[in-house]
Amino acid sequence: MENKYSVGVDFGTLSGRAVLVDVSNGDVIAQSTKTYTHGVMDQFLPDGTKLGHDWALQHPGDYLEVLETTIPNVLKEANVSKNDVIGMSIDFTSCTILPVDKAGVPLCLKEGFAKFPHAWVKLWKHHAAQKQANKLNQIAEERGEEFLGRYGGKISSEWVIPKIMQILEEDPKIYELTDKILEGTDWVTMQLTGVETRNSCTAGYKAIWHKKKGYPSKEFFKALDDRLENVVEEKLGTKILPQGSKAGELTKEMAEKIGLNAGTPVAVGNVDAHVAVPAVGITGPNKMLMIIGTSTCDVMCGEVEKEVPGMCGVVEDGVLPGYFGYESGQSCVGDHFDWFVNNCVPESYYKEAEEKGVNIHELLMEKASKLKVGESGLLALDWWNGNRSCLVDVDLTGMMLGMTLATRPEEIYRALIEATAYGKNKIIKTFEEAGVPVEELYACGGISKKNPLMMQIYADVTNKEIFIGASDQSPALGAAMFGAVAAGAEKGGYDTIFDAARAMGKVEEKSYKPIPENVKIYEKIFKEFETLHDYFGRGENDVMKRLKKWKKES
Repeated sequence: MENKYSVGVDFGTLSGRAVLVDVSNGDVIAQSTKTYTHGVMDQFLPDGTKLGHDWALQHPGDYLEVLETTIPNVLKEANVSKNDVIGMSIDFTSCTILPVDKAGVPLCLKEGFAKFPHAWVKLWKHHAAQKQANKLNQIAEERGEEFLGRYGGKISSEWVIPKIMQILEEDPKIYELTDKILEGTDWVTMQLTGVETRNSCTAGYKAIWHKKKGYPSKEFFKALDDRLENVVEEKLGTKILPQGSKAGELTKEMAEKIGLNAGTPVAVGNVDAHVAVPAVGITGPNKMLMIIGTSTCDVMCGEVEKEVPGMCGVVEDGVLPGYFGYESGQSCVGDHFDWFVNNCVPESYYKEAEEKGVNIHELLMEKASKLKVGESGLLALDWWNGNRSCLVDVDLTGMMLGMTLATRPEEIYRALIEATAYGKNKIIKTFEEAGVPVEELYACGGISKKNPLMMQIYADVTNKEIFIGASDQSPALGAAMFGAVAAGAEKGGYDTIFDAARAMGKVEEKSYKPIPENVKIYEKIFKEFETLHDYFGRGENDVMKRLKKWKKES
């Protein structure tokens, strides 16, 4: 019997990557990555138009380049016939939205629109809609909207509705000319199939949609702005399909561009974090997966629906069918470390790294691993890009306490790692106090494999064993698994994502176990972290926001 394969494409913050996966066992046969041509546009548009503070845009053409480059690459590398590819799917960093016309063409690609910032893709880390998010949360609280509890008490500026409000308020003409506003994952899926569908994952977590109750009422949207009364029907649409559904089949035109057969089943799109859950073999509740990259997203399933302060959301069937899927996360992790090495490490360290034949992160990790717990005398708050959970406030900023003239780069590097671990532990504690136990901890993403020091620190701070996903491309693998489900068992795939996860999902043999003596010291330091977390994050001292305000005014 000939092997059958599925393709998964993961669209991240800086690049997209495709994997070709053996459907029988989940082995990644080939993978290919394409860096986005235009990257993240946070200062200027391609024509030089200056962007405001906290903007983060992308070029939709970059996403199509990923498909047209990486999928032919993996087929060629593996020497696999397109006839043996039974299905495909994609995932996306989210919430990433774009306005399109009736034909699905992004407004930014239409003649005369390239100079308008609101015509472009708004990336997940576009935080310029915080004013709109504040307004939404205030009105929702005043009206007693029950949906707030499902999102930890606050709707984030990263999500759909605040971003739509910003378009409407700052460029009403663009809003008026927009036929639909789509998630990036739904737009790319539409390019593949020619059919507009919306997936329940992004609708539930990012657009305030509920499986049983739908979107918030027209009255609520009208309270935000009279022009938003019919925003669901006019801009969002109500055709929402659950994860694992078939969105459609690959069109002839797109098939020719990416090297697959027309008619290949395509699953509905997904969120990068959520799609990774079955890729590490998780098929049940109370197991939290940390997808660690530029930011970190935490995803887990529960058997009951609980309100967890500061969570990003709880959505029925949002991760795995039959369970309530919970999401939380941290806005700055990999970005955290990159900022440090790009701005704060002396030239002598780079020379030492070059002499040793390692990169700068490996050198700093080597030096930091020689430090004992607490030896640096430093304590940081991991808010360099705001706080996603549990405070849901992008206007918070980073902080480092304990610096002296003797402080060394490796001590700061370790303190930044520890800060993200403390932030993770705060999230876990908040879930458990709300009645959602975290019984097992999993991790995937490049950092989980490249930084053993970080994983050990996480195990020590959380006092939990950490299992590492076997694949270095867990989201893309998860997408490929859903592609196999879209194909179905009859075509060599699977009828459910649980069947696919049991056959294709896996973790590494090595796990990270807590070191008891480290746990004891970290418990003391974590209490200090919580004190600072609440002091600066819950309104007792808003100095971070005042400083940010003065910076913006300057």
